Amino acid sequence: MCPNYVKAETKTLGELSLTERWLHERIVDDPTILGLGDVTIIARERSQPAGGRLDFLMWDPEEEIRYEVEIMLGRLDESHIIRTIEYWDVERTRFPHLEHRAVIVAEDITNRFFNIISILNRAVPIIAIQLNALQIGDQFVLNFTKVLDVAELLLGEDETAAPTGADRTYWEKRANAASLGVVDKLVGLLPTGKTQRVTYNKEHIALGMAGGRNFAWLHPRKNVSHCHINFRLGEERAQWVQKLEEAGMVAGPRGSNEMRMQITQREVGEHEAILRQLLARCEELVRS
Repeated sequence: MCPNYVKAETKTLGELSLTERWLHERIVDDPTILGLGDVTIIARERSQPAGGRLDFLMWDPEEEIRYEVEIMLGRLDESHIIRTIEYWDVERTRFPHLEHRAVIVAEDITNRFFNIISILNRAVPIIAIQLNALQIGDQFVLNFTKVLDVAELLLGEDETAAPTGADRTYWEKRANAASLGVVDKLVGLLPTGKTQRVTYNKEHIALGMAGGRNFAWLHPRKNVSHCHINFRLGEERAQWVQKLEEAGMVAGPRGSNEMRMQITQREVGEHEAILRQLLARCEELVRS
């Protein structure tokens, strides 16, 4: 049966008596509503060295992109554009080995300012997102439309930023159960009799040695069943990429000393032996 057509009325959040703080909370609840992918919030209202606070610093570990996100209710203006670019520049200067994208979110992006940021986009990777609230009766939805995008770029990982603490419950709420199950299966393959630790952070789940360094970073996903993983392998990375590919798994380089993979629970079961060897070797390398 065909559903009934109902015309929605476009509203501003101000007309709905909602604030920017309210919008921030909705984004914290589900960062994917911005349309940037399955991103994780690294920081909220991040203090900047020259003053001011960046609304959100987000990270997509699968695409390996950092997003500096500034949000403004109402019409986009010059100061908002300048502030967004300034914060993007500060973050990319602090972490130059990462790929960064500036993101502007506003309710009204006029043709004039759209043209301006389109020109700036030739030098600065800017994404512009227009927000609308669509009301139907006594209910409404938030609609985020990407009106300006940038070409796909690649980056490396950042281990220098201090991770934000979380727990198992956080990931059970955030991640797909099948994707989180990959973490449990891999933890079960760790060498016995050793003092490994599993650390739950908001950015990732880390595997490491008690009192020592991490050797793997796992990123359970929200909308898919696989888990994205980065392994620290140093000079042995190319060797392990080849081993895994010969075994029928897909792996690739990441940064200067890491290997990246996407694994499902089925693949963990099918390739248990070589994955057990991989984890053991990663552990040995951080001990040496």
